[in-house]
Amino acid sequence: MIRLSYDVKKYRSDIKELVGPDDTVIELGCHTGGTTRTLPQTCNILAVDNSPEATAEMAKLAHVRFINGDVRRHEILLEAYKSLQSCDLLLIDLGGGYHPDTVFKVFYIWSSTFKPKHTIIRNRGLVEFFNSADTGEKEYHTESGHLDSYHDSGIPPLIKEFELWTPSL
Repeated sequence: MIRLSYDVKKYRSDIKELVGPDDTVIELGCHTGGTTRTLPQTCNILAVDNSPEATAEMAKLAHVRFINGDVRRHEILLEAYKSLQSCDLLLIDLGGGYHPDTVFKVFYIWSSTFKPKHTIIRNRGLVEFFNSADTGEKEYHTESGHLDSYHDSGIPPLIKEFELWTPSL
């Protein structure tokens, strides 16, 4: 299942509903760990963020593996893949309301790699797009946290657009 939200309370409520006590969780955009702290400490948690404030705050969470880096970078994806090859829950909160194209590309690459059972994305632009769209199509639907249209396994090839993205999220 893939869930979209913008409100941080709804985002965290969705997480609480879907996370299990022993789940493997990848959190992209953990910042200083506000959402990370709501996850059960029994989870296997890998958190990634490139903000300067993240490192010191995430170091306080001994049960969390933290990678200080940009989730758009292929080498960060590779580093995460060396730790985990799959996850139950993929959490994405990159700037909340900005850059829906970047958020979608990050979702696509990370979910294609880790094949999560569930993905929860917090991004206003994606929610607005979803709520404004009417495809009339009923045949494209997934129950997993990744797109069924991506059938390959392992890490997808580097997307050339990564180099064009803005460095600030």
